[in-house]
Amino acid sequence: MKYYIIGDEDAVLGFGMVGVQGKVVQNQEEAESAFRHALEDSEVGIIIITERAAQLIRTTVDRYLFRERFPLIVEIPDRLGPVSGRVGIREMVNAAIGIKL
Repeated sequence: MKYYIIGDEDAVLGFGMVGVQGKVVQNQEEAESAFRHALEDSEVGIIIITERAAQLIRTTVDRYLFRERFPLIVEIPDRLGPVSGRVGIREMVNAAIGIKL
């Protein structure tokens, strides 16, 4: 199983240093193309995408987050930090299990 990173230049370069392939995206068209490319590779099991890149293709990302079993989609902050107004992973887990971590 392989990882694939989609995001800004810093994220892709950083993950690339540890052997993760990916694509730098700056607009919706590039993000859609990179996401399709990752989905077409049957060896990719985890797609890592920066929050800002995911915002460019939110409908597509949400479809895979909530309806598809595979691949796993993981959204991460980019070099500018978390997108304001987004619920963090800790808050999501707390809401899902009803226990404050």
